[in-house]
Amino acid sequence: MSTDEGASSAADAAEEGELHKNAAQDVIAVDADDNEQGLVNRLDAHTGDGTRHRAFTCLVFDGEGRLLLAQRAPNKRLWDTSWDGTVASHPVEGQSQVDATAQRLEEELGISPDQYGDLRVTDKFEYKRYYENAGLEWEVCAVLKVTLEDTTLDPDEEEIAGLLWVDYEHLHEHPQWYRQLRLCPWFEIAMRRDFDEEPADEPSQPRN
Repeated sequence: MSTDEGASSAADAAEEGELHKNAAQDVIAVDADDNEQGLVNRLDAHTGDGTRHRAFTCLVFDGEGRLLLAQRAPNKRLWDTSWDGTVASHPVEGQSQVDATAQRLEEELGISPDQYGDLRVTDKFEYKRYYENAGLEWEVCAVLKVTLEDTTLDPDEEEIAGLLWVDYEHLHEHPQWYRQLRLCPWFEIAMRRDFDEEPADEPSQPRN
């Protein structure tokens, strides 16, 4: 590598770190059975061929059974402006999936624990998906669900670009009607498995 190429790579990495405030954080590397394999830098885990790591997605419902879709902010490195159902992130070392989810619900949507009482893990699956040329997700992803007794929301604009309550079953049965929303792949998988009687393993997506 030439000096110019090295300087360019260093500058690119520095710019990447500035653009993505979570780039210096670690995520938990896991095997296919979700056994911990140490820590890996968050940016490294989502770059190149990636590293399998632990994650979660949480589906938020109201008392009528409607699902809250949340649009990811445009500053997100992966799946920016796509719609999630409802929040997704990674637990840190020593943190349970339930505790990590409760934290993200409050940070992203202003939902406090006194607004619900049934946050629970309902499923778990592994998947691998690439996003354009920006990176990938390779996760063992826990699915959690919660029903809000109080639907008051205070979204963080740095995380959430839009919100939409939808009929969950209708969304599953008529995905073509919602195609313009561009759903996040982990949410599409979680929703499909939710309605399948015997959820199958998720095949990895080959890199283009």
